[in-house]
Amino acid sequence: MSRKFLIAGNWKMNKTASEAVDLIDEIKSSVGGQTAVQVCVCPSFTSLAKTSELVEQSEVLLGAQDMNASPSGAFTGEVSAEMLRDLYVSFVILGHSERRQYYGETNQIVNQKILAAIDNNLKPIYCIGETLEERENGRTLDVVRNQVREGLENFPSKSIENLVLAYEPIWAIGTGKTATDEMAQEVHCDIRKVLSEMFGDAASSSIRILYGGSMKPENAEGLLSQADVDGGLIGGASLTARSFVGIIEAAQKV
Repeated sequence: MSRKFLIAGNWKMNKTASEAVDLIDEIKSSVGGQTAVQVCVCPSFTSLAKTSELVEQSEVLLGAQDMNASPSGAFTGEVSAEMLRDLYVSFVILGHSERRQYYGETNQIVNQKILAAIDNNLKPIYCIGETLEERENGRTLDVVRNQVREGLENFPSKSIENLVLAYEPIWAIGTGKTATDEMAQEVHCDIRKVLSEMFGDAASSSIRILYGGSMKPENAEGLLSQADVDGGLIGGASLTARSFVGIIEAAQKV
């Protein structure tokens, strides 16, 4: 089954709303009109409203970096799915390793967020991945399989076309280290097998699995050429238009 590449930029805690203007303008001028590759930018919450206005007349989609599972309430500092939808957000990153590491998010917490996102017509980008210690101990596949099963518990099969996964080996995030093409393919292939066990072969073959972890223009084409790598969740390289567009152009070549 043909899966359209998705290149999503995770700006993390970078770029003010005013700084977002120039970056979005450059991205739009280069790839804002093409449809061969799906493009998404995920700014911080304070830049969402401005970015939503900027991408409105383009093919660039908007994503958020997190959300609360509750629809509303006394959750100081949090944002809900409804708040994101009001800004025309399409995707939301959930379960990123930084959320797990610094804010104690578990598979069960992320599962509730994923289900809430789906209930509100948001497309979750569910992040999974192992630590360096887990890889060195030969536990990569066990860790990732467990994250897939627990994070997607009770996921409605009828909404499977809205699900995106992102394999991000934690040891490769922001370190400059990258999984080899073969390492990425091995894990992505195994993830798809677990998805097949959970949802069936047809559904599994339709789900996009992105690679995240120091993807850049120089290594993007090799990673994206792998059979089960369907795009990238881009961190540092998404903060400059030149590098982000370079990855999108690499995807167009594959």
